[in-house]
Amino acid sequence: MTLRAVLFDVDGTLADTEALGHRPAYNRAFRELGLQFRWGPKLYRRLLKQPGGRERLKYFFESERPPLGEHQAEADANMDAWVSRVHELKSRHFKRYMRHGRVPLRAGIARIMREAREAGVQLAIVTNASRKTLHPVLRYSMGPELAAEIAVIASGEEVRHKKPAPDLYRLAMQRLGVTPEECVVLEDSEMGLEAAAAAGLAAVVTINSDTVAQDFTEASLVVSSLGEPGAPTRVIRGELGEYPWVTLDTLRRICDARLAPPAPVALTVMRHAQAA
Repeated sequence: MTLRAVLFDVDGTLADTEALGHRPAYNRAFRELGLQFRWGPKLYRRLLKQPGGRERLKYFFESERPPLGEHQAEADANMDAWVSRVHELKSRHFKRYMRHGRVPLRAGIARIMREAREAGVQLAIVTNASRKTLHPVLRYSMGPELAAEIAVIASGEEVRHKKPAPDLYRLAMQRLGVTPEECVVLEDSEMGLEAAAAAGLAAVVTINSDTVAQDFTEASLVVSSLGEPGAPTRVIRGELGEYPWVTLDTLRRICDARLAPPAPVALTVMRHAQAA
């Protein structure tokens, strides 16, 4: 067995935190501040191209120039401080949503984590989010028992460049003591897939409503979710294997395929070409 670690993205991968948690929390913060605008799904998909929450807010305020009313002078005087204020308020609402159970794990996540740990495969979380933002996901979506199985966490404040740069994945592998050939990544977005590919990692993508139209050409497998017995996944690209849901054996095959020697037929064609 070559698979030694499975590396999980968080937002959109572990749980549908963007649609069920973050976006509603941003809108609740805007409303609480007396702001008249809201982030709809279409706009939010565009904002997700920014690598983090503060980056999304700053990009939105500076590029869209929405009316800020009584807060305009505050934003003009110190945009970073204004962004931090809005983000802090949003984070409090997000934590409350998580605490109330509004953002469960996506199908198959708990199952694949348990399968991996039972087989001695390490688990890591690799996220652009900060530890502070991640904490509610670990506590309320995953729960303490499952969260305790995570060997390594690499979070956004620990690197100079977030995803789509490969820095976070390289940091996680360093802490795990593994090579790219011994890992498989679970991601949900083009940005995350780009980061994984740049780090030399194979990836399985589980799409969601915010990422369904993105380019996942470099993924080894693209599915609607990891799936469960009784709730099969939908394959968009690649092959699952024996079961209609993603299993640990599915991830092992993806890992092993990267180390497989060239097929005999390819070698035969090459030798014929050289002889000619």
